Amino acid sequence: MSETVLDVRDLHTHFFLRRGVVKAVDGVSFSLRRGEVLGLVGESGCGKSLTALSLMRLLPKGGARTIKGEVLLDGENILERSPAAMREIRGRRISMVLQDPQTSLNPVFSIGDQLREALLRRHRAPRPQLTQESVEALRRVEIAAPEQRLGQYPHQMSGGMKQRVVGAIAIAGQPAVLIADEPTTALDVTIQLQYLKLLKRLQVETGMAILFITHDFGVVGRMCDRVAVMYAGRIVECGPVRRIFEAPQHPYTRALIASVPKMTGPIGRLTTIEGQPPSLMDLPVGCRFASRCVQAEPRCLEAYPRTVQVGREHTADCWKVVPA
Repeated sequence: MSETVLDVRDLHTHFFLRRGVVKAVDGVSFSLRRGEVLGLVGESGCGKSLTALSLMRLLPKGGARTIKGEVLLDGENILERSPAAMREIRGRRISMVLQDPQTSLNPVFSIGDQLREALLRRHRAPRPQLTQESVEALRRVEIAAPEQRLGQYPHQMSGGMKQRVVGAIAIAGQPAVLIADEPTTALDVTIQLQYLKLLKRLQVETGMAILFITHDFGVVGRMCDRVAVMYAGRIVECGPVRRIFEAPQHPYTRALIASVPKMTGPIGRLTTIEGQPPSLMDLPVGCRFASRCVQAEPRCLEAYPRTVQVGREHTADCWKVVPA
């Protein structure tokens, strides 16, 4: 787990609209080691999914553009590769599972057709061999009767089954990095747990690195080795999962953890974070959490805080954090 497979440096992805520039990803940096699971957490609209789409170079049309930064995959900056070269990289070296399997699968093609297409991205082979590999791919994600499932269409499968199929397609090319963008959001609680166990088993078996995007700290505790907390387009704290849970340093991280319902102790009102995140079209010059922070002081409003090394692999962007 010491070899860095993905290194993101000062990534900026903005939307250029008629009414202004939306700085959705505004200086994101993190690294991902081989065989590691890194959680990327934060409330809706903080830039998690757009960060993932920036890494895949699948930005939505309509003004979104990566204007600065590097995405080093095994030392190669894939932001500099041509669109044709990126099509060869996607699926083979880096792959992605989206939150809604219903929109990820083509409704007019069978499951077998879509799996064979993914396998063709990895290597050319006769159709019978691709069919057999498709069966093995479905069996790997614990789908019963995989031979029969190949002839079915997405509408004939449950949400949990479709999410497993999407996972099978994503890992068919044996990528070094898998981006899982809230893959359990559309699943019920029981199926969520099964899917997380399956994903963890596949990660251990293949050794791939996973960037796991979620807003659920329970999922982070179960799945991840490290966690990066994102707020208003920036990562404000990053460190090992246990240390983040036991000693969160950034006020936003502490507020997020405090807002998770407790299963023990007296019943009371849930902790909430007052206020709203700043507009990504009009970001403050200082700390972006300052307007909602109960510990804010004048310097928090005047300049963005420096990144402080709190401990081994643990950093936080806050003026009040004391360096290790």
